[in-house]
Amino acid sequence: MDHHVLIPEGYKPTLDIYEVQRAITYIKDTFQNQFAASLHLKRVTAPLFVTKESGLNDNLNGVERPVSFDIPAIGGDAQIVQSLAKWKRMALARYKFEVGNGLYTDMNAIRRDEAIDNIHSVYVDQWDWEKVITAESRTTEYLHIVVKAIVNAICNTHELLRALYPQLHTELSRDVYFTTSQELEDRWPELTPKERENAITREHKTVFIQGIGRALKSGIKHDGRAPDYDDWDLNGDIFFWHDTLDMALEISSMGIRVSPESLDRQLSEANCDDRRELDFHKKLLTGQLPLTIGGGIGQSRLCMLILGCAHIGEVQASLWDAETMKKCEEAGINLL
Repeated sequence: MDHHVLIPEGYKPTLDIYEVQRAITYIKDTFQNQFAASLHLKRVTAPLFVTKESGLNDNLNGVERPVSFDIPAIGGDAQIVQSLAKWKRMALARYKFEVGNGLYTDMNAIRRDEAIDNIHSVYVDQWDWEKVITAESRTTEYLHIVVKAIVNAICNTHELLRALYPQLHTELSRDVYFTTSQELEDRWPELTPKERENAITREHKTVFIQGIGRALKSGIKHDGRAPDYDDWDLNGDIFFWHDTLDMALEISSMGIRVSPESLDRQLSEANCDDRRELDFHKKLLTGQLPLTIGGGIGQSRLCMLILGCAHIGEVQASLWDAETMKKCEEAGINLL
């Protein structure tokens, strides 16, 4: 199997393996403090696994198989989470969070069907976050305010780390360019969605692409997004230009979450009406859950971006195929 491992010409890690570990700790501690303060978020503890019947697991694009196992002590099966998009919204209701406040958590997941390459791993680590909002805040304008807050927290963290490690050469831009998936298709109809992401981020360095999940005018989706957490009109992805790999690197997938009305519409559009009987969906459709905004911010992706790494295995411990390990060893790339 070709895993498409790319070794950039002349690449050498800037920091040694011990300095990388220290830098990872600094990035994670600094970013989550900056980010939580700017969005008024409190840290909570989250599950590593849920039951299938709860409907809380994220089925991503609908084809990825969750890792499941039986637990004799409870007489049932559990699934390792693929993300916490739905669990967080239930938690906000359960913990009685007020409007304007929210939660974040360390999310660890296994995505067994992930294609492994320089930026993808079967191990996923991210800050999952969710915040209670009002109906009046379900707007593009508010979405953009939150995007800018996340980008500023990333850039603040980057600048503080550069002061400790002046040998790092990564450059990040705070100036976010906002566009939509349809605008990109209109501009570059001949390109694939991934090629459009690269083209626009090469131009503007920091980009938010709005409107992920619904089919574009061409009939093709920009990217898959489950119908039962993001509102497809009010969501998007944050990209930074990654010089080492000469590509757009997605750091965050986020959005204003579905209201009862948009969930009803999107379940029908996606032919997922069977989910209406799950506990989470029943509560949401009947207005028992708060209106929220939320997302995930990749921890390893963020470290990889700020440190200018060529492979995600330089900042996380996972499993790799023999070809990847051989190529990285020959290039002097340390996989943790």
